[in-house]
Amino acid sequence: MARLDHLHYLQRLTELDFTLDLFERALWQAATDVRGCTDFDAPAAPGFLFWSRSNRYLAEALSPEGWERTSRDSILRMIHPTRSHAITAISADGAIGNLDGKVRSKNPKGAAMARLVEVNGQLSILSRDEVLYGVELDQLPTWCLLYKRENGSVSAELALPEKMNGKYIDQWTERIPLNLPDLGDPGSDITLLDSPPDGDGPEVIVEVLGG
Repeated sequence: MARLDHLHYLQRLTELDFTLDLFERALWQAATDVRGCTDFDAPAAPGFLFWSRSNRYLAEALSPEGWERTSRDSILRMIHPTRSHAITAISADGAIGNLDGKVRSKNPKGAAMARLVEVNGQLSILSRDEVLYGVELDQLPTWCLLYKRENGSVSAELALPEKMNGKYIDQWTERIPLNLPDLGDPGSDITLLDSPPDGDGPEVIVEVLGG
């Protein structure tokens, strides 16, 4: 049964134009970068760096495939070429990769993420053509690459958020465990900070790569 489940999840990743290798490389490179932090860095540097670099490495891998990048509202997203869905990496807490356990975002989220999650929860009423071609950027389903440091390594899963309670995402339409190899210990807490609060930074410009 476990083998059948694994094949099912691999097929689901393929349907979304993702691979295990994509996530393994992005998270391994981010962990490698964090290991370069020292006591002379800011206390929150490892968490911020891991969030930034994991999204960066996703973007570098997906851009040649026609995906587009946006950092609007300080949410780092890659948009599928057909505009069918998007992805962003965030830190999480709980039973990452264990569908019998509960998972939530590690850090509180602001109004911009709340709007995306609300849209995700409403997408079941849209037709496939409407999802692919007839919605605006912020109406696309946004998948989250959830990660955390656990037992001296990085664990991760891909999940589609459905609802927030308070400022934390804790309900998911779909969760896909990622059977990744040992990515090594980042050596620091990578969940101190995963994204700037909404509205606290300068105006963010949407960037389109390869367009």
